[in-house]
Amino acid sequence: MKKPVVGITMGDPAGVGPEIVVKSLSRKDVYDQCSPLAVGDAKIFDRAAKLLGGTVQIHPVHRVEDCLFEYGTIDVFDLGILDDIPFETGKESAACGDAAFQAVTSVISLAMQKKIDATVTAPLNKAAIQMAGHHYSGHTEIYAEQTGTQHYTMLLAHGNLRVVHVSTHVSLREACDRCKKERVYEVIRLADQACRAMGIESPRVGVSGLNPHAGEGGLFGREEIEEICPAVEQAVREGIRAEGPLPPDSIFPKALSGLYDIVVAMYHDQGHIPIKCAGFTWNPGEKASISGVNITFGLPIIRVSVDHGTAFDIAWKNQADETSLLEAITYAVRIAQSENK
Repeated sequence: MKKPVVGITMGDPAGVGPEIVVKSLSRKDVYDQCSPLAVGDAKIFDRAAKLLGGTVQIHPVHRVEDCLFEYGTIDVFDLGILDDIPFETGKESAACGDAAFQAVTSVISLAMQKKIDATVTAPLNKAAIQMAGHHYSGHTEIYAEQTGTQHYTMLLAHGNLRVVHVSTHVSLREACDRCKKERVYEVIRLADQACRAMGIESPRVGVSGLNPHAGEGGLFGREEIEEICPAVEQAVREGIRAEGPLPPDSIFPKALSGLYDIVVAMYHDQGHIPIKCAGFTWNPGEKASISGVNITFGLPIIRVSVDHGTAFDIAWKNQADETSLLEAITYAVRIAQSENK
C-alpha cells in the first residue's frame, strides 16, 4: 500500500511545536509508515533542528510535488511568514498567532485539494491567534469553518481509551444547555463511525450521564431522562451498540477495563480529565511524559492533533516530549489507510 502523505503544522513558533515536529521527523520509523510534510516556516524548523543538534536537513518547498520524502531530510511547505519578524520564544504574540493560524489553513487547503492524505497539528495558542485577529476558540473550530462542516466532534485517545464530546470549548453553564437529544444522538453516531474508521468492526459505545450518578432517576437532574436516554434509544434502534447513560465517575474505569471501545462525554472536562490522567505523567525533576491524541471526526479530511498545549515554560529548551505527536502521526496514517482500503 502506498504510504500516505501527512501534512504536519509547526504550531505556535514560540512554543514547543517546531521542536516536537523536528524530533518526530528525525526518526526513521516515521518515514517507514508515511511521507511527512512539515507546514510552516522553513527558517523556524531550521532553527529548531540546530537547537536539537541533529543532522537532519531542512528542504523548503512550495509544491508537494517537489518533496523528497527521504529520511534525513525534512520537507517543509514553506510559508515564510516570520522570515523578517522577530519574536520572543515562550511568549504570546500576534505575529506567532498569525503564523500558527496560517500553517493550519494551509494544511487544510492542501488536504482539501487532495495534495496530502491527512493532517496533523502541533499546538497553537488560543490567546495568540485571538491577538492576531483570528477569532476561533481552537483548531477544531478552524477546521469546521474552513471545510464547511457543521456536524463534527472531538475525539481524544490514549491507547484503547477513546472519548468523544457533546460540547467542548464553552462554559460549563452553556455545556449543560447543549446537552440535547439531537446533539447526543449525533455524537453517538459519530463515535460509532470513528471507531469503524479505526478498524473496530462492531464498536461498543458507552454514553456518560451529565449529572452525578447519571441523575439518580431525576433526583439530581432530568437531562438523562429527557435528553440522553432518548438519544441512546434511537441509536440502539439503528443498530449501534450504545449503552447509557452511565454514571460519569464509573464509566471511564469500565472503558479502561475494555468494556467500551469509546465513551461519549457530555462536556470538555468530563472527557479530558480521564484521558490526561491516563496519558500525562510528571515525575519531579524529570521531563514530563505526555501521550494521547485529539482527532476531529465528521470532517471531509483527516485531522489528528497532539493532546497538549504550547508549553511556553519549556519551549526552545530541548525539553519537549514528542510522544503525543508521534501517536498523532500513527493515528493519522491508520485512518488514512483504513479509508483507502
